[in-house]
Amino acid sequence: MFPFELLSSEASAANLLEQVRWREGLCCPRCRSESVIKHGSYREYQRYLCKDCDRTFNDKTGTIFAHAKIGLDKLLFAFYSFLRFNTSIRQLDAELDVSYRSLRRRVEQFARTLDAPAINLVGPVEIDEFYVSAGKKGRERDRESRSRALSKRGRGTEFYVSAGKKGRERDRESRSRALSKRGRGTYEEDKPPVFTLVDRGTSQRYVIPAKSADEATVRLLLDNHEKESLTVYTDGFRAYDPLDDDESFHRESVIHGDGEYVDGDAHVNTCESHASLARRWLSPHRGVSKDKLTAYLRPFQLRRRILRKPGREALKQIIREAL
Repeated sequence: MFPFELLSSEASAANLLEQVRWREGLCCPRCRSESVIKHGSYREYQRYLCKDCDRTFNDKTGTIFAHAKIGLDKLLFAFYSFLRFNTSIRQLDAELDVSYRSLRRRVEQFARTLDAPAINLVGPVEIDEFYVSAGKKGRERDRESRSRALSKRGRGTEFYVSAGKKGRERDRESRSRALSKRGRGTYEEDKPPVFTLVDRGTSQRYVIPAKSADEATVRLLLDNHEKESLTVYTDGFRAYDPLDDDESFHRESVIHGDGEYVDGDAHVNTCESHASLARRWLSPHRGVSKDKLTAYLRPFQLRRRILRKPGREALKQIIREAL
């Protein structure tokens, strides 16, 4: 349920921010002193004076909400819709009637403030990877934009008519191009891998982008575990093969290429299910820059924690994560 009553005005949003931010007691955000008194107001926000550093502040000081050109009620509406309903920034821009650049900057700033997930594995653990087509967008691109329209007009080669390949001839060529591009992607090839880990011991799930899908990355992800020998379920990808010779891991695998998907407790079906949710999470944003892929996947981690909470509690959780 959407908490409309908490976001009906900037004053109600300011009241909510005050409750959440100072829930453990009021203190100066600069010197952390508790010798603070009320000192007037700034628009809808309470203003305070620190007796130790003799500086004033309000409820937004030192947060991502400070100096925002967009009202707090609209920002919280955007963060809530972005997480709860996976609404794209372009759609939020149309709904809120605010500057697209300002809104995108604040949403991306919110995503960057989210902490990286602390991986502490109990086991057994499923691990799998999927690949995202994520290059650089807009001004980030190093190469020149594709030539279009007038730059391609003029005489062709051999014939002066526009004639492409048709039917089976075109299908064969398309198929050969597709087959030549298959394989594992890398960050440099604009197809970075994203690892999914499912800890069956704690029911925790992690989605972590990486530069490459190799042995070093796999070991780094599985390094922090409690048991001396961690049980790991994988598919037949070769990057997991060195785990067979490591006493710190007990690997069980299923070979999808041989039509094997489940062998007792060994499977990566939960990872594949979570990966499909991650792809769906990224799809409304019409392509994500590979340099911002981490920032877009961290809110996906938070979304799982707030998805089944009531609207009021979910909104408070979002504010706590943003502070």
